[in-house]
Amino acid sequence: MNIAIDWGNSTIKAGFFDRGKLMEAYPTLSVESLQGLIETHLPEAVVVSSTNRPADQMRQQLRLKPATRWLNVDGYTPVPMEKRYDTPHTLGTDRIASAVGAKVRFPQDDCLVIDMGTCVTYDYVDAESVFHGGMISPGFRMRFRAMHSFTERLPLVEPDELRPSLLGKNTRQAMQAGVVNGLLAELNGIIEAHRREHPNIKVLICGGDAPFFESSLKPPIFAVPELVLIGLNRILQHNVDLS
Repeated sequence: MNIAIDWGNSTIKAGFFDRGKLMEAYPTLSVESLQGLIETHLPEAVVVSSTNRPADQMRQQLRLKPATRWLNVDGYTPVPMEKRYDTPHTLGTDRIASAVGAKVRFPQDDCLVIDMGTCVTYDYVDAESVFHGGMISPGFRMRFRAMHSFTERLPLVEPDELRPSLLGKNTRQAMQAGVVNGLLAELNGIIEAHRREHPNIKVLICGGDAPFFESSLKPPIFAVPELVLIGLNRILQHNVDLS
């Protein structure tokens, strides 16, 4: 049993894998609950990606046994993918992990990977497992915070569950309409642009804000909440094979 951990800016996600198959996934964990899962399952190997914590600090917090194999994925970790990126060592580990996860799902296809976390990333990986780069855009909630932070009079607004009208009747509704409909137009526009260049491309979406939008995107769309975890486990297997 292996455990893959995606230690993000706001949440910890983890998945247990047996022979490459995802057995259990946990979308929101505290450090304490993650420690408890590790002590219960006693994984043989741990692979972790973090955007905000040093590897040594994470390993100490998780209280792993000395014999447990540990892989902290960073810009220098070997991956089963060519990075055709000008600065490959600065490429976020969550971006490369989600791209690797997409190739686990669709090994013979071009893929567009959309990760809706703190930021929204759009990355293209081709049928030959070449990562070509992509886009980074402000995330869903970041857009609300930006309007509040950089203006004198606009309130901090939280998104509603329903898709708002194009015609907000007050300031709060207008902000919701702008953010939700604006991001939805961005998502569908970028997807359509990729589909024009690659007609058979597979579009995969993941990240905490993906459920809010996936039903409004132009199909076919493949929602894979555990995509980063799947990719991390594949990177772990790749490094075990190299050792």
